[in-house]
Amino acid sequence: MIPVTAVHLPVECEELVLEVLRTGNLAQGPMVARLEAEFAERCGTTHAVAVNSGTTALVASLQALGIGPGDEVVTSPFTFVATVNAILETGASVVFADVDRDDALMTASSAADACSARTRALMPVHLYGQMVNMSAFIALAEKQSLRIVEDAAQAVGAIRGGVRAGAHDVGCFSMYATKNLTTAEGGMITTNDVELADRLRALRNQGMRARYEYVLAGHNYRMTDVHAAIGLGQIGHLGEWTARRVENAARLREGLSGVPGLKLLNVHKDARHVYHQFTVRVTAESSIPRDDLVKRLAARDVGIGVYYPKVIYEYDSYRDNDRVSAQPCPNAELLASEVVSLPVHPHLLASDVDHVVDAVRQALHA
Repeated sequence: MIPVTAVHLPVECEELVLEVLRTGNLAQGPMVARLEAEFAERCGTTHAVAVNSGTTALVASLQALGIGPGDEVVTSPFTFVATVNAILETGASVVFADVDRDDALMTASSAADACSARTRALMPVHLYGQMVNMSAFIALAEKQSLRIVEDAAQAVGAIRGGVRAGAHDVGCFSMYATKNLTTAEGGMITTNDVELADRLRALRNQGMRARYEYVLAGHNYRMTDVHAAIGLGQIGHLGEWTARRVENAARLREGLSGVPGLKLLNVHKDARHVYHQFTVRVTAESSIPRDDLVKRLAARDVGIGVYYPKVIYEYDSYRDNDRVSAQPCPNAELLASEVVSLPVHPHLLASDVDHVVDAVRQALHA
């Protein structure tokens, strides 16, 4: 089976983890600080604050901004549920903005329509490894005096319009096991706001700036040095791995272009797409439905993912929540019925990519 994701850790991870184990400093310590410094440099920000998950990164960022009950946060319904759960965790309400069906990215125009007098923040989602049009979101935020919390969970290293993911206001990254850069479990918050960074560091550490110096009501959001060592051992390989993802994506795009009923998502000319996923749409013109394609690819030993099979508000647990907007987003709903992600990870051989292309074309009789 050619897996849709694969985790191969370099020897540096083992060496750094052993270094941590031998020192006995297992909790947050110097490895976390080293990872934060490396991450901030790559994002072009002055601060990076490590936490224990990407979800925590979103929650902590909203809490540090003072967002809570009575406030609204505008985000995409076509995302992993953590995006919405983080907003609800703060007591704030979720308002959805639709996406562009050609790239699956939340649009600033839809976000503008979703804003109200209660809106405090925009949470654009950089999906599959490509950034939203941040210039448009920055203009909207400035016009309406809103904060921006980027859900950059899938976009480490991405750039669009000269802007790096996580470089404006507040950026939140996931380092879950299958992400382009992993700490097994973990997250990172990036910002140039020194006061916000200070609040985040206290917030993650039970509200302490120093031991028993409590400055706010906090939480245990800390990353361990063991987890940080896993990430630090990979960060030097990230550029090479991203280049391989881009090469694999180019090979997939070339092999799958022109297949009837298969639409490739747009990649914008001003964007550096880091291909956390390579996602296509199986449209109504296809010879078979999306779910049949999934079955046929599995029979050919091609792993796939469907990210995401429903928009968030279609689940009962959110549709019935009075803090979740039920405003329909037709483009997001269409994409949820069509999308499928194919293997693009950096550990594929050229022959693997060719097999994926051949399997898709045969399944669709192309």
